[in-house]
Amino acid sequence: MPLSRRTLLAAIVLGAPSAALAQVEGQWHALTGDDGRPVANTRLPGELTSEIETLKGVTWIGPREAGVTLYEFFDFNCPWCRAAARDLTALLGEAPDLRVGLVHNPILSPQSAQAAKVALAVQRRAGSAAAFALYGRLLGQPGRIDGPRALDAAAALGHDRAAIEADADAAEVGGALRAQMRLAASLGLAATPSYVVGTAGILGHPGRRSLAAVLAAARECGEIVCQG
Repeated sequence: MPLSRRTLLAAIVLGAPSAALAQVEGQWHALTGDDGRPVANTRLPGELTSEIETLKGVTWIGPREAGVTLYEFFDFNCPWCRAAARDLTALLGEAPDLRVGLVHNPILSPQSAQAAKVALAVQRRAGSAAAFALYGRLLGQPGRIDGPRALDAAAALGHDRAAIEADADAAEVGGALRAQMRLAASLGLAATPSYVVGTAGILGHPGRRSLAAVLAAARECGEIVCQG
């Protein structure tokens, strides 16, 4: 019996996303995570994955002319996104040709959406480097992340709290967040974090070593797993 969306999200929060997702989505490629379990992955429509590049408010890290591009769709209150943030930071340090695009998909709570708006406001006012610094700071903190905590973190990084709060409430920020979430839903990325590499979607965080292997395969053969 297919798992419901509620059961799926509960499985993610309880710390076993890969097993739950594999029952729902299956595998396009035989991909294994760092824990030895199969990682759910699927083929995505190219006409939709090409839209990620055009979204407003994506946080970009790495060179524009990259050897490989990885998109992460994340939620500030997803426990696996905390591990993903650490691993992505490490991978960016190891791979100078890697470009990462961070896309908000705050599906776990209204508080997540509040924090996402603050991050988008920082992105709008100060650019991707500032938004990436906030991403790392928030996902490095324990406990629930909401709008006030995100504003506190932005202020601690030197941003004008009142100005960021005003920008977070702007129609343009709300529109950017809705567009990012709509595309995530259209792509079927019902888990956080989810990744897109080329036209492949990976649901759940496979771990640093597995993600590094995915990126190496993408460089070598254009797929997340090379055959033969």
